[in-house]
Amino acid sequence: MEKPADIRTPTLDDVARVAGVSRATVSRAIRDTRGVAPELKEIVGRAIAETGYVPNRAARSLATGRTGTVIIAVAGADAEYGGVAEPDVFADPFFSRVISGVVRTLRTLDTQPVLLLVESDADRADVLATVRQGAADGALLVSTHSDDPLPSAFAAAGLPAVTFARPASGAPVSFVDIANHDGGRLAAEHLVARGAQRVALIAGPDDVPSAQDRARGFRDAMARHGQAFPPTAHGDFTVESGERAMAEILESAPDIDGVFAANDLMALGAMHGLQAQGRRVPDDVAIVGFDDSVIATIARPTLTSVRQPIEEMAAQMARILVAQIHEPGTRPSSVIFDPVLIARGSA
Repeated sequence: MEKPADIRTPTLDDVARVAGVSRATVSRAIRDTRGVAPELKEIVGRAIAETGYVPNRAARSLATGRTGTVIIAVAGADAEYGGVAEPDVFADPFFSRVISGVVRTLRTLDTQPVLLLVESDADRADVLATVRQGAADGALLVSTHSDDPLPSAFAAAGLPAVTFARPASGAPVSFVDIANHDGGRLAAEHLVARGAQRVALIAGPDDVPSAQDRARGFRDAMARHGQAFPPTAHGDFTVESGERAMAEILESAPDIDGVFAANDLMALGAMHGLQAQGRRVPDDVAIVGFDDSVIATIARPTLTSVRQPIEEMAAQMARILVAQIHEPGTRPSSVIFDPVLIARGSA
């Protein structure tokens, strides 16, 4: 009978032998210790791939004091879609894109995500306590609530956290965002360039900084083109609210020929509202949304939208947080992305 092959778990010594460096150097490279040259880390990385070595997460946690785990805290994903309360965070294209970008990047950084839906004070307390007590190393905060207290709580506790979008509270935590004012301007200029003479705005909630900035950018640009006071209604970033806002605008300004909605879901609702009243898009009324989500490509007609590179922004969130975890005391930072208008059938 043939003797079975000796299957042995690769060790740190095996990696050191293949890389041609000391065991201590391999250990420092794996822990991402300062002072290890990038070229050396690359050599060690190749040796790890060649040997199939898998670092012992429990041992590394003891050595570094870190768990290798971060929380993705999502708040505001309980909105209604199609008139039905939807508890699934992946039902909203915004949240699903953020989570996808975060998870893919954390995987490359050897960090495990834990997704928590946060909608109550108890939930928020749990998130803070989990990081404070060392069960997770930090948190990525993604919320549509302008009054979300988590950014301020993390800042006050001195715990690592990064938010998607500038915190409405002004809390000194790191964040990624898009130049929302510029995005509103792009939408206005596109509608004007295609000949729109009476343009309306479906704005997001007044207490959300991104909604404020998009509306301000749009109004500033329209004022430069002689339309200083566009008819305006507000929604809450859902399809239903966009349809309601469109009906409100048509009642007061039936002669509109262009609309900017502050996100794609509201733009889709506006499209439904126009079509319900026999208005053709874009022949009678042109529509521009914001996000360039999957909604933009499945709408009929397809939706012209200001692109927000959500996956790239989410990836940057993850990189900032992991860097803060590895370098305690790092000052809060911000990264602002530039918007791009993607023209399609609706405008």
